[in-house]
Amino acid sequence: MHTRATETFHHLTGEKFGITVSRSRRPRIRTITYWTFTVLLVFELAAGSVWNLLQIEWVRAQLSHLGYPLYYAYISGLWQIGGAAVIIAPRFLRLKEWAYAGAFFQFSGAAASHLLAGDSVEVWLPPLVFLMFVVASWALRPADRRLPSAELAPETRPLAWAVPIGILLLLFVASYLTLPAVNVAFHKRAVDLGWLAH
Repeated sequence: MHTRATETFHHLTGEKFGITVSRSRRPRIRTITYWTFTVLLVFELAAGSVWNLLQIEWVRAQLSHLGYPLYYAYISGLWQIGGAAVIIAPRFLRLKEWAYAGAFFQFSGAAASHLLAGDSVEVWLPPLVFLMFVVASWALRPADRRLPSAELAPETRPLAWAVPIGILLLLFVASYLTLPAVNVAFHKRAVDLGWLAH
């Protein structure tokens, strides 16, 4: 017989196995899972920053293969130090959101870069795994590591979306229509800077 203090995982185990987990243990499991993913994520960010700042051969080979400039390693390495520090430290709730977003862009960008370069699964899978660590760590954060809920006003009218979407579409159309003039102007600028030959 089940009590209110337990929850049966019917969807995972089925009723015939009768596996239950006490509700008092769930927060502990969640905390352990959060810290596991967070420590793995922070370790990867810290190791990645060291590798990037020292520009080890592996980093140089990857950047060259993907067509990125070598100085990108310094930029990425510095941001990884900041992200690792903010994610592991207490407080700094808004910065944590930014650090998680940065880590998400870092690993999703790495996976996409390797995919678009035609690399095999053993090359693009590791950044995809670390991307999952980012999502898991972010989703499992305890309350003291989250921003207070900023719920939207109960504005659910479809027309509330019409103006922002209309403005966005107008901006895309304006960008497209001005592209020939912008292209000519920036071509001249690139020639003046010596980036392009006449």
